[in-house]
Amino acid sequence: MIAAAMSNPHAATSDPANAVPAGQPGAGQLFVVATPIGNRDDLSARAIATLCRVPTIACEDTRHSAPLLNAIGSRARLLALHDHNEQSASAGLIERLRHGEDLALISDAGTPLVSDPGYRLVQAAIAAGIRVIPIPGPSAPIAALSAAGLPTDHFTFEGFLPAKPAARREQLRGLKDDPRTLIFFEAKHRIVESLQDLAAVFGADRPAAVARELSKTFETLLRGNLADLAAQVASDHDQQLGEFVVLVGGAPALDQAAVRLAEGLRVLALLKVELPASRAVRLAAEISGAPKNALYAAIAQK
Repeated sequence: MIAAAMSNPHAATSDPANAVPAGQPGAGQLFVVATPIGNRDDLSARAIATLCRVPTIACEDTRHSAPLLNAIGSRARLLALHDHNEQSASAGLIERLRHGEDLALISDAGTPLVSDPGYRLVQAAIAAGIRVIPIPGPSAPIAALSAAGLPTDHFTFEGFLPAKPAARREQLRGLKDDPRTLIFFEAKHRIVESLQDLAAVFGADRPAAVARELSKTFETLLRGNLADLAAQVASDHDQQLGEFVVLVGGAPALDQAAVRLAEGLRVLALLKVELPASRAVRLAAEISGAPKNALYAAIAQK
């Protein structure tokens, strides 16, 4: 696919239907370009055309990105933009954009800004009236979610968990009752401990998936409950190597009718001490939303 796209690098930008409105008159445009998370053939034709057209590309590590850009024939100037210099480097990049130079932003892998640098640059570009154009493509969290077999209608990406065990468990306790599918990144030297903490905090039977080395030669996707996954990864050294996305099913939805009834019974127990039964039931039902007949039945059983 890369070779085919290279034969006409401007094809993806020549269609008027794909034209993007300009930002400030005379200013350049900032392209936020997704790059492969492993397999180079996942780089889109539009991404190739953009990276071959812009004169400057901001990337996390110039040494890491150079082989990919050489492979597609890009001759762009590479500038480092990473966690340690983003604040200071962004000002110079904005000046380039103000003076009409187009600029692309890439990360080491996947979609920029997803647990990667770039937010400050994008924010500054928007504040300066620069047009910011996303060139979508690979994203490890979405790729893992699509094949995990967990609910996809509601999910949240939490990035990397804290490195220290106490802080990690504290964050997990705050997420324990979240009904959405949870997506985490994890490093190879913490994957065993993190899975064990997830099982301890969320419960051994919570459904989950561990995606490793997505789109690469040794890609694996393990599915099961947290206890089984923690044991499987701990017992297999090969499953402790590479880059990980961990997905956990959300907390079971509470039975709202049961919740209302429990609240109604709690309120009724307080009111009936001071009020006649009928009035106590009426007020408890109004306050909690619980059905009156269930509250009357509870009083009758006393």
